[in-house]
Amino acid sequence: MAVPPIPPPLAQLGRRPFSFYPAILNAGHNEWVYRSATWSDVLVRNTKTNEEVSVPRRYLGEISRVDAPVMIVGLLAELEYRAGVVWPAQCRVIEMPMAANDGPRARMTRSPAVRAPVVGIRLESARTSRVGKVVVSGVAIGVAGCVLAISLFRGGVIATRAFYTPVLRVDLPLTPEDGYAAVVRTLGQPAMERRDQQYELLAYPERKLYVILMGPEGGAARYIGALDWNWRPAHAVELAGYGSSYGLLKRLPRF
Repeated sequence: MAVPPIPPPLAQLGRRPFSFYPAILNAGHNEWVYRSATWSDVLVRNTKTNEEVSVPRRYLGEISRVDAPVMIVGLLAELEYRAGVVWPAQCRVIEMPMAANDGPRARMTRSPAVRAPVVGIRLESARTSRVGKVVVSGVAIGVAGCVLAISLFRGGVIATRAFYTPVLRVDLPLTPEDGYAAVVRTLGQPAMERRDQQYELLAYPERKLYVILMGPEGGAARYIGALDWNWRPAHAVELAGYGSSYGLLKRLPRF
């Protein structure tokens, strides 16, 4: 008698929708429901396209403890949807196009009967060798001196301090429990609103910030952080059962 497969942890969600993190590439809308499971795969259905996809069990990770703003199921590897099957994502190498007048170059071969000519090698004198070592040592000492001087200058030991801040950091009084209304009360009415799948964007040009909400439409989306005007994380929050939202914001494609 065949033994039924052990239900995966994902089965405990029942018919509640969830999102994969990282999202499956080329799969479109990132909202799914559990359907069934075998020993090797878990069958899920896309809530928007109704397309069913089998995800290998070995790629399934932990499930978030709470469903605010949305239930998250972690993936142990980045996957992509190709030809009706889920595969590990591959880095694609773009081959440079060949020049118009260029063509494949044949390898130059040498007849085994023809021996390579013998070229005499003149050994450098001891004096030349010593001069070369002195030059190399001088260059190395100069480079080390420059590095030391820059380190002292940036650390504030010499003259004034010099610091470079590549990413804007802000401290916003917003939490993962705050929704659209709380953001408007805190920052005012956004200049622009945009939505892509389960993400909602609120633009504040005067602050050079994009506020990001995640969750279903209808006011249920919740705050997960903010991006600066160059689409880099500027503020992150702790999501219960998941950790910091910094990684989620960093991987979020521009929309």
